[in-house]
Amino acid sequence: MDESVVVTPDWLAAHLEDPQVCVVDVRDPWEYDGIGHVPGAVSIPFDSYRDETDVDRGTLPGADAFAELLSEAGIAPADTIVAYDDTHGVFAARFVLTALEYGHDDVRLLDGDYSAWNRDHETTSDAPDIEPTTYDPDPLSREESPLVGFEAVEAALERDAVFVDTREVDEFEEARLPGAVRFDWREVVDDETRRLKPRDDLEALLAEYGITSDREIVLYCNTARRISHTYVVLRALGYEDVAFYEGSLTEWLANDGEVERGAVD
Repeated sequence: MDESVVVTPDWLAAHLEDPQVCVVDVRDPWEYDGIGHVPGAVSIPFDSYRDETDVDRGTLPGADAFAELLSEAGIAPADTIVAYDDTHGVFAARFVLTALEYGHDDVRLLDGDYSAWNRDHETTSDAPDIEPTTYDPDPLSREESPLVGFEAVEAALERDAVFVDTREVDEFEEARLPGAVRFDWREVVDDETRRLKPRDDLEALLAEYGITSDREIVLYCNTARRISHTYVVLRALGYEDVAFYEGSLTEWLANDGEVERGAVD
């Protein structure tokens, strides 16, 4: 896997003393304080970088609000960020996507989660000393961003794009984009190790669904959380043509987009 996208617990352990490596814990504050965290990690809870009022696209919090969070956490634009949660990385992947969208060049997902880290590495309940920064965001342009909207998705439906729905079976059967394949985002995780499956296994698994690196891929779910994990995994595997439908099915239905319903044979 590409270490510029996903890093192993051993990689993180070897770089904890690097002052330019900032570890971000996106779990709830009670977990961070009460259960413990990776040494030196700062707490930026999931709800703090998600805004349901649509001040920006989808549930993105807005560049200034996100920059304020990073400033308070003592993070600078040149730092390497490694994010983790305790839910196989799905909430941390949303942080990765958000940071990338607002122009942070080096942000990575911890392979596994807090439980995976805790098996072999030290944890602490001590809060780190934080020296606030003045973080200046540099949001991606519409052309640079992987995020797409309703009209772009409509256009992609006319092409040979693979639409990937990462939701549960009942959600998929209730309504889905035409021709979409259902891919449970959790299938890429090894239940025993809590980490991603080996690269060859991942590529074979994705190929079973027609999700291959030579195809145009469009990801969606309901509110763009679950697809964040799939997006990061595909980037780590070297997929280049991956679009992220930030509005997802919530926006699609609000705009009376065409859907299919029912079980798939």
